[in-house]
Order: sequence, then C-alpha cells, then structure tokens
Amino acid sequence: MNQKDILAMVDHTLLLQTATWEEIKAICDDGIQYETASVCIPACYVKQAKEYVGSRCRVCTVIGFPNGNYTTATKVFETKDAIENGADEIDMVINVGMLKAKEYDYVLNEIKAIKEACGQRILKVIIETCLLTDEEKIKMCEIVTESGADFIKTSTGFSTGGATFADVELFAKYVGPNVKIKAAGGISSMEDAEKFIALGASRLGTSRIVKIVKNEQGSGY
Repeated sequence: MNQKDILAMVDHTLLLQTATWEEIKAICDDGIQYETASVCIPACYVKQAKEYVGSRCRVCTVIGFPNGNYTTATKVFETKDAIENGADEIDMVINVGMLKAKEYDYVLNEIKAIKEACGQRILKVIIETCLLTDEEKIKMCEIVTESGADFIKTSTGFSTGGATFADVELFAKYVGPNVKIKAAGGISSMEDAEKFIALGASRLGTSRIVKIVKNEQGSGY
C-alpha cells in the first residue's frame, strides 16, 4: 500500500480545546494538499472551514464529544446544527454509562436518532473501547450494525487509550457487512496505519500520519 492510499483513508484531526482558527486552517490546507478522507475538527469551526475548503476537502465534526453523556436531544441538535453549517460527516460518542447499565435500547435509539438527523451523510459511532469490556465491545458491534450507522470507531483520543490492533480485529469479526471500521487515537507510524488497514479499518483518525509525511514531529492525536 502506498502513501497516497493511506492518506486517502485518514481523517486528519485537530480537536484540542486550545485549537485556534489558524491551526484549523492549517489542518484544512493539509487535508487539501494530501487529499485526506476528511478533516475532523470542532463544531465551532465547521462553518468557517467549509466556506474555506468548499468541495476540495470533506469536513467532519464530533457530537457529544468527548464524554458522550449528554441527552439524545442535545446530540441531535448538535448534529443538525453541524450539518446546517456544512459538515459532511459526523462522529458521535455513545453514552458509555447507559451501555454499562445494559440500557441497550437507549444506546440504539440514540444512534438511530442521530443517523436520521444525518440523512445521507456518513455517521461514525465512537464507542471508547478503552473503557469497555470485550463483551461490551461485541454488544456495540451488534448495536451499531442494527442502527444503520456507517462506521464503528474505536476512540475519542481524549480518554485512557486509543486504537489497538486487537480492537480492530474484534470489530472486523463482529460487525455486520454494512458497517465499516475507523481506528482512532495513537496511530503513530505508517507501519501502524498499514496494520490497522490490513486488520479491517478503512478510516484512520489521526494527526500524526500527515505530520510524518511532512517530516514533522509525529505527536498528538
């Protein structure tokens, strides 16, 4: 797999609380130059970013981020607002507490409501694997498959861990054929990126891969 193929699967990401428009603009410039799958940025910059990139790059944003424990109505509002502002793709965080309490219908219905708000736009469901048991991860594979969402995603990058090879392997085993896999958080080398893809990921959430290509320090998300 060549470098261009890998970059085409990268959601080039900057979600830090301190992110300024100048930094977001630089991420957008990278996304355009390196033809990444999207740029993944905070919701407050979506309108400005979409006006800046136009059709040259897809804009992704995050919903219920990073903790996930907002009301469904709040998440649906966030989603609709992001789409009005020009978001092409949505990455939402599940309510982890509800999953752990085995409130599976709640988790499923919330994803369905956000998917409905997305319409034809891509929805990725962040399940925060570092906080879950394998049993809970498998249950989320089932729920995401049933929900109609497009992707299951490992991590926010803001909790206790990021993507692991084992989690992507588990996803590939248990998700339905309608669900793709996004590995995110801690992808720090081209070798790691290639292995995640080989295991079944078709998106990678990271800021480091573009930095590596640019011969910059590969640190961060």
